[in-house]
Amino acid sequence: MGLEGYLLVSTMLFGIGVFGFMVRRNAILMLISIELMFNAVNLSLIAFNAYLPPDANTGAIFALMIMAVAAAEVTVGLALVIAIIRTRQTAEVDQYADLKE
Repeated sequence: MGLEGYLLVSTMLFGIGVFGFMVRRNAILMLISIELMFNAVNLSLIAFNAYLPPDANTGAIFALMIMAVAAAEVTVGLALVIAIIRTRQTAEVDQYADLKE
């Protein structure tokens, strides 16, 4: 499978992640959709890095940065979501509107 195949799979995964984020109302499932989008970007960067000269590690460095950001996002996001679920007794994002006030 060439670069086009990896980019096609990455685009489909990113599209599924965007669709899942827009459609879901559950906060945990929204975080999972964001992770799917991060992984799609990682896949495309790693595939792109395979076609660069051996001394250019730009794609791998970006992929590692995205993995670090994704790990931090999961840690902080899940902690916030669990704290909100414990106080509100629901994971539905529609019922969090009173947090704006």
